[in-house]
Amino acid sequence: MSPPINKYVAVVGCGYWGKNLVRDFAQLGVLRVICDASQQILTDLGAKFDVEGVSDFDTVLAMSDVKAVVIATPAPSHASLVIQALNAGKDVFVEKPLALTLEDALLIETAARKSNQIVMVGHLLEYHPALIKLRNLVAAGKIGKLRYIYSNRLSFGKVRTEENVLLSFAPHDICSILGFTGKLPLSVQAVGSANITQVEDFCLINLEFEHNIKAHIFTSWLHPFKEQRLVVVGESGTLVFDDVSTDAKLTFYDQQAEIQDNVPVLKLHSKTVIPIDTASPLTEECKHFLTCVETRQTPKTDIQNGINVCSVLQSAQSSLESQGKAVSLKELQLVHS
Repeated sequence: MSPPINKYVAVVGCGYWGKNLVRDFAQLGVLRVICDASQQILTDLGAKFDVEGVSDFDTVLAMSDVKAVVIATPAPSHASLVIQALNAGKDVFVEKPLALTLEDALLIETAARKSNQIVMVGHLLEYHPALIKLRNLVAAGKIGKLRYIYSNRLSFGKVRTEENVLLSFAPHDICSILGFTGKLPLSVQAVGSANITQVEDFCLINLEFEHNIKAHIFTSWLHPFKEQRLVVVGESGTLVFDDVSTDAKLTFYDQQAEIQDNVPVLKLHSKTVIPIDTASPLTEECKHFLTCVETRQTPKTDIQNGINVCSVLQSAQSSLESQGKAVSLKELQLVHS
């Protein structure tokens, strides 16, 4: 008989997305306590997963058997809660974005360095079997030299009021794109509009990288249907990650552009659905966090990963507020250096 697993994880914020983290950490046998302002949520989840519930964050921080804190509260609270947890000697898994400003992200980095604690950011797609396979194929030269990347993250709701669609939707796609380029963009440009509340519910972000690689991200929660698609275009083919599809998550298009009689001609030779593992990205992400806590290894989506995404987000937000003026990442880094 295997020894019982030590329960040392607290999940803070158990609503819209947090309840999924509660479920997975409970199923992994490490959930010690949940924390939420809603007594109804605490009662319902407490009964479902046989776990203690508290409404005060300080109570969680004072629990000596809680070694790791998972934060899934609204984004404006992330920086404050992460820093408090680090100062209390807890490892932290925080949902995206790491913070709403680069300044706050750097404050988290300072707190993590001082406390020598782990910080992992919930960039879920980095643990998705389809994206992992896609990255490996690009690295192996499947589509040749990288030319263009674009992503659509669209749905009909849920409309947020604390943060705009840029801050809510785009972190996933920014993180994915940075994983292909390996560097921050040279410049960022963003346009959008606020149609329902005071925050933007539509946003288009353009990114320009070295070696003439360009990318764009289209986000909206006013779209009539759900679409979560990442397209990576190379000189000898294209790979498409469609997270909404049930039977074709990853597809390779063998296509090329040729010059015939001084006229450019596009040719699509074949289309191939690529099989992938069926592992749950969220479960894989939770397992990775536990491994990092137990072995002290650096998370795949570590604090630097979160800072990089925050740098692009803040540049995009600055562009958004200036009606689409391009923002240089070098200028942003100089301001915060």
